[in-house]
Amino acid sequence: MRPINNLLKFLTFFAIIIILYSCAVNPVTGRRQLALMSEQQEIAMGKEYDPQIVSMFGEYKDDQLLAFITEKGTEMGKISHRPNLQYHFRILDSPVVNAFAVPGGYLYFTRGILAQFNNEAELIGVLGHEMGHVTARHTVTQQSRQQLSQLLLIGGMIASETFRDFAGYAMQGMQLLFLKYSRDHERESDRLGVEYASKIGYDPQQMANFFNVLDKMNPGESGGIPTFLSTHPDPGDRYKDVTRMANEWKEKLDKPEWQVNENSYLRMIDGIIYGEDPRQGFEESGVFYHPELRFRFAVPSGWRLLNAPTQVQMAPQDGQALVVFTLSQQNSAEAAARESLEALQLKLLESGSTSVNGMPAVATVSERGTAGTQEHIRVLSHFIEYDGRVYVFHGVAPAPAFGNQAGVFETTMKSFNRLTDASKLNRQPVRLRVREVKQSATLAEALRSLGVPQGQLEEMALLNNLDLNDRVQSGRLLKTLSEY
Repeated sequence: MRPINNLLKFLTFFAIIIILYSCAVNPVTGRRQLALMSEQQEIAMGKEYDPQIVSMFGEYKDDQLLAFITEKGTEMGKISHRPNLQYHFRILDSPVVNAFAVPGGYLYFTRGILAQFNNEAELIGVLGHEMGHVTARHTVTQQSRQQLSQLLLIGGMIASETFRDFAGYAMQGMQLLFLKYSRDHERESDRLGVEYASKIGYDPQQMANFFNVLDKMNPGESGGIPTFLSTHPDPGDRYKDVTRMANEWKEKLDKPEWQVNENSYLRMIDGIIYGEDPRQGFEESGVFYHPELRFRFAVPSGWRLLNAPTQVQMAPQDGQALVVFTLSQQNSAEAAARESLEALQLKLLESGSTSVNGMPAVATVSERGTAGTQEHIRVLSHFIEYDGRVYVFHGVAPAPAFGNQAGVFETTMKSFNRLTDASKLNRQPVRLRVREVKQSATLAEALRSLGVPQGQLEEMALLNNLDLNDRVQSGRLLKTLSEY
């Protein structure tokens, strides 16, 4: 027992040393806080994460919106507690309602949350909240605590790496981006969001109003990225607390006018894609279609599908298998197979030329890991040449279960085919359309007069942050949806 006691004493002493010498002064509070990285390391981390995040979710191209966010975010950064930090802003091509920040001043808005805002002030409030996480170094603190916990829990739980190299989202450290902040961190970021929005002249009450909308939505996680509320837990009194802080700042600054700017914001988001974008691929009745690249393939029955810009992942509910579909950078199936086996450190067991619906292909079976261990996996791969590109399927399962999954893998891979159905090729995304009310009426009446079907009325009421019985005046702008 003595060696173990000595080890524990050493680890405890080492942890204390780390804490003593890893505390930095928090730019917001002025107090010392645990931080296992310098500001330079924090900036370098954000710079490393940024292209990974953009690759993971895709970047939504809207020059006007991005220019507005960048202009206001830069202005806000200069009055923040870290005015010398260079801030970066991105719009992600995701329908999920979310905004988040990573260390070093990188802030992200999904097109989903931008479609949900109803005025500039709501956006600015959320921007201030996320900037607050950066200025107060909340993510750095979360990561530092996790690193310290991992140091002290030597011999604890070890996560399986079975599918890590195949699931492109499991990049090292990326799981830390979406750690839930503590309630203290959330309250601090709410306070900073109110302060920053107020100081650049925007009505901070709109931030509280938007949190109220999110509470009504009660969204769940989807699309591979957490929703705003899942990463920003609501402490219950949040609306009241933000309202109180907003009133305090409005009284303190006593500006003659507070910006809300509803119409200018609605005109900016007119035409933004709403919901999933079928041009990037969509699943329907057990088949995945990609109109832009003109292909289709079957999805195993009962499996979940996750579509992202760089790959498609499919997995059963029990998580005991995985099919990854992606695009190779090579120009032949043979070259793609060689590159893939080397990159994934796979031992080739079988290989042969084949044909998939008239398209030349290479099929391989490979493995990785030591027999009898958790990391021993088998992989069935197909490399298919089509329209000047090489498409890749990897079917992955633990070696003992591979025989039961191989048939499912092969059926999916051999279903890859050309897409010729005009109804699928021409599928267009739903877009948000801003329309003007011609005559004063209830919201329900106004929406019906604008052609909104009965089944969409509740959704449109929430999208406009109104109740169906609310009166809307002639000339008011409302958000509606259009498929063209």
